[in-house]
Amino acid sequence: MKGLIRAFVNGKIYVSFNPKRTAEALLVAFGRVLYVGSSEKVEKIAQELGGEIIDLQSKVVLPGFIDSHMHLDELGMSLNMVDLRGVRSIEELKERVKGYAINASTTWILGHGWDQELFEEKRWPTRWDLDEMVRDKPVMLSRVCLHAAVLNTKAMEMAGLLDLDSPGIMRNEEGEPTGVVKEEAFELAREKFKETLTLEDYKRFIEDGAKFALSNGVTTVGFVSVEESSINALGELNAEGRLPIRVRAYLDPGRREVSERGMYGNTDILQALKKLGIRRGSGGEKLKLNGIKILADGSLGARTAWLSKPYSDAQTEGYPNISRETLETIVKEAHEAGLQVAVHAIGDATMDMILDVYEHLENVEKLRHRIEHASILREDQIERISKLGVVLGVQPHFIITDWWVLERVGEERAKWVYPFKSALKKGIVLGLSTDSPIESINPWETVYAAVTRGKYEEVPLYKHTPNEALTLEEALHAYTHGSAYILGEESELGTLEEGKLADFIVVDRDPFEVEEKELRSIRVLGTYVGGEEF
Repeated sequence: MKGLIRAFVNGKIYVSFNPKRTAEALLVAFGRVLYVGSSEKVEKIAQELGGEIIDLQSKVVLPGFIDSHMHLDELGMSLNMVDLRGVRSIEELKERVKGYAINASTTWILGHGWDQELFEEKRWPTRWDLDEMVRDKPVMLSRVCLHAAVLNTKAMEMAGLLDLDSPGIMRNEEGEPTGVVKEEAFELAREKFKETLTLEDYKRFIEDGAKFALSNGVTTVGFVSVEESSINALGELNAEGRLPIRVRAYLDPGRREVSERGMYGNTDILQALKKLGIRRGSGGEKLKLNGIKILADGSLGARTAWLSKPYSDAQTEGYPNISRETLETIVKEAHEAGLQVAVHAIGDATMDMILDVYEHLENVEKLRHRIEHASILREDQIERISKLGVVLGVQPHFIITDWWVLERVGEERAKWVYPFKSALKKGIVLGLSTDSPIESINPWETVYAAVTRGKYEEVPLYKHTPNEALTLEEALHAYTHGSAYILGEESELGTLEEGKLADFIVVDRDPFEVEEKELRSIRVLGTYVGGEEF
């Protein structure tokens, strides 16, 4: 049985973080933790069973990270496009695109990660900027939030956006489309690009994303906004034994359309799930379908998140991407079908709408309906969430990336921005995540942000909310057990207790023995899924 039974001995193994429990060794049998204890006892059992013994040589082992909200296909795509994170000017953006386009053999030139708040020109990029670099191919460069993009003229023409009357198309003083598109208009451009992709393309993107996530110590992902092409690719990869990571999928409930009905004009996938009798947790150990993900508003960066009062730096309150009536219909159908619902809410007005809908359901806590991001969260909303038993999927690194957030919401609303500690004190379960590729899939960047809240980067929000920082124990618990809980997997994942799946990582340092500034520099030496190293 060598290979099916493995003893990992002479290590420092964190079995769980709340309570914080350590052991010297663990015994893995057929993909699960059979026993946790002393090296002597674990080694003895392994020898009697004919198992393999692996000496950890005093290295540190942690439960595998569970990224509860990310986009596996988009992560794979981002690994195959020009990286625009940290670009400090439009001129630098243009140079990166120009250098990439010279050797690109793809039909579309794609890039991701720019943020106009960093540009020294203090303006948004335009299609005319991109036309200087590339005219003969469509170019689409998504903003870091994935709620906006800039397209060149060729891409605007191909997507039919030059003549479309939509609030998602930015215009200059003469009324001409600038090439910047947001929300539903951005979705139209993305759909045009996706028409050029094959099933094999999606399989490659997902496999690339999965392997990259594993290399960073992520063993399970909550893959959200999964569309038809990606779920087909996931199914084939799983059947072929090529899905190395555990995936819990949340499907896009219907094709997005720009119409008087909003972005959710129909619910094809939801109806198909109901007919097939698929409920939360349907599937196997590697791939399960959990429910649906609804995009209810936009982002603070693009000023499309829906706030209860206007932005402090613009004459707009943002807007919802879905009507209250449509949201209520979809959520009710999914709830009655036994599917978990995850709803994106950046603005507090959106949060009010979602909580109103959830409060009309019976036994919300049974299916653990989720709210994603919860960026602006008032005290009264925390109370409502706690009473309902709703869980939150949050992304702490937004605190550092969105260093400008006080410009958007003002100091009066600062206490409402990512109030993680306040939520925990009310008994709300948090699952940590990255929304990758919006943020780095590297969990240590997220842990660092949760613990420091931008203190060392002098992020203005920190001065207003230092009390909302998590302890290291709280952050690691939320990133393992907390994420497992909101996925409905706490009996299988999230700790290294006996009987659970043997998903763990080996790291180069003990996170509890380094300065908090050093947390982001911890490196993963090995990742194990079901006791198998990848």
